[in-house]
Amino acid sequence: QSLVSSSKWLQRYGLKRNKLSLSQILSQIGFQHRKDYVTALGKPVASRYADGLFPQYKRAQDGSTYNLTAKKELILHFVDCLMGAIELYKQRMEWLTSESRQIFGVIQEQCIVIVLDFGIAAPTEFDLCRDALSMVLVEQVIQIARFNLIRAAQDLMKWQQKCTPVSEHTVKSAVTWLWKLDHMTAVSHTSSAEALLEAMGDEAVSS
Repeated sequence: QSLVSSSKWLQRYGLKRNKLSLSQILSQIGFQHRKDYVTALGKPVASRYADGLFPQYKRAQDGSTYNLTAKKELILHFVDCLMGAIELYKQRMEWLTSESRQIFGVIQEQCIVIVLDFGIAAPTEFDLCRDALSMVLVEQVIQIARFNLIRAAQDLMKWQQKCTPVSEHTVKSAVTWLWKLDHMTAVSHTSSAEALLEAMGDEAVSS
């Protein structure tokens, strides 16, 4: 999961435009060593004029060979570009695995219901769950369009009857509702499924 798709993220940071894939780099620093069919021999034959004339790189993926013609300055330019791209990926991974995203991933949908099933969690675990849920509400839900909370229990509990527009006020209200929930409530074997069915009953919900 990600805030934007990988392709959009690559475009955003110019990684596609800067042509930093292996094939793109090879095409800019050299040319492919070609084979052609020789009728007299009845088989493809590679040219030999480049042997020893250029440094060569053989791709493991398809076995193709490239003759490298670029000067050192151009190679170093691509080294700098690749190091910059690696740093962007590191920052991206740090962001994707930080705070509420580490637990919930990244919420991409614009209308969601969060189903709460605390089971028989101990008081400390119950509070840890509520801390995590509060974090995702404040950090991620605040950025989408509509949301709701449903607690799985024998007597199903809903924060709102339908998904509600997101605002600072509604997010604060949801956090307050969350922290007013009783630790223990009667549950049944079907309460989780019933809560999920209730969530999917709202036609506006996408996740």
